Amino acid sequence: MTYCVGMLLDAGLVFLSDSRTNAGVDQISTFRKVTVFERPGERVMVLLTAGNLAISQSVVNVLHEHENEPGVSIWGAKNMFEASLSVGDALREVHRRDADALKEHHIEFNASLIFGGQIAGEPPRLFCIYAAGNFIEATADTPYFQIGESKYGKPILDRVISRSTSLAQGAKCALISMDSTIRSNLSVGVPLDLLSIKTDELKVHSHVNIDENHAYFRMIRTRWSESLRHAFHEIPDPEWMRRS
Repeated sequence: MTYCVGMLLDAGLVFLSDSRTNAGVDQISTFRKVTVFERPGERVMVLLTAGNLAISQSVVNVLHEHENEPGVSIWGAKNMFEASLSVGDALREVHRRDADALKEHHIEFNASLIFGGQIAGEPPRLFCIYAAGNFIEATADTPYFQIGESKYGKPILDRVISRSTSLAQGAKCALISMDSTIRSNLSVGVPLDLLSIKTDELKVHSHVNIDENHAYFRMIRTRWSESLRHAFHEIPDPEWMRRS
């Protein structure tokens, strides 16, 4: 399993993914879930993947294979909507090739993607793409998407994230969301990839690899736990439980 989150903010975009793909008592595997497509000054796009690793890697390979094909490639797309159509088409191409063979082995065609970025001439945009190749776009009311093991990290996002959130605050909130998920689910873990894209820079603003020894992430894990315990103890006990 995995956990990925993407945020669409007025200041730009924030992306965070783990790299855990297989976790058990005697086996832990890691693979990157993030792919960056960048032509500085023209376009920058980020793809996060969750689900069957072979499917998601095939999608990325198809996108690279179509790199020089006008009308098909994300590099030839006039806007992020067209680029998302290209990603959906790549996912359907993999489905046509592999879905029946997977079904014969009782394996579900399982993949979900977060795709976002900015192409010159339009503002940053963010999409969530499903296994069928269809997708939805982030709005002012829904400024973030999650894929993978999303339930543990959702509460903090719902309470904090809005379009006016800064990139730094978005990154901090994403890391707290990831920490909550890691603490509750063995199938999600470090190293992490944290990326940001600043509006109109048309390039990756920052890309940080975070392992278990990363000082800022260790601080967040400690401070967030302490703050939650403090807040819990500050809330009065139920009055009816205090009655003698």
